[in-house]
Amino acid sequence: MKILLHTCCAPCLIYPLEILRENNFTVVSYFYNPNIHSYAEFEKRRQAVDSFAGNEKIDAVFPPYNPIEFFHAVYQKEIGKERCSICWRLRLNKTALAAKALGFEYFTTTMLVSPYQSQEMLKEIGEDIGRKEQVKFFYEDFRPGFRKSHDQAKAKGIYCQKYCGCIFSEIETCKK
Repeated sequence: MKILLHTCCAPCLIYPLEILRENNFTVVSYFYNPNIHSYAEFEKRRQAVDSFAGNEKIDAVFPPYNPIEFFHAVYQKEIGKERCSICWRLRLNKTALAAKALGFEYFTTTMLVSPYQSQEMLKEIGEDIGRKEQVKFFYEDFRPGFRKSHDQAKAKGIYCQKYCGCIFSEIETCKK
């Protein structure tokens, strides 16, 4: 079984990849993240995913960086949780469309490893998009592996970011 795994960053890829392989999936990473700000930050994360995917011998797809897609999607909804759900829908929709075009039966996301994201909302969005695009959304709560993933990333010298990705989350993080 082939699955297209939306990948937000290399540290969050570690545990879901392990679990998906245990479930006999052939995994392809899909690094679509127009939300990441700045371009330098985007490149650090992209390079980390590329390097990790190479070491783990998985294919990785890197659509062009296009932050305009993100800014158009969240315009006038920049503050609060609504922004996050819009961003998740944008990225999961693009992943599902790519999965369908590439002939994958399933898609999912590494965002399901994060204790900072809403599992319920991610699952709902993924399943909704899956129905519309006729590609199955694979849901698993990967959060038990969050700390393990990040500890492994640090031990391997993999770049670990300090905020979700968008400029708004960076501002929120800096204010704390």
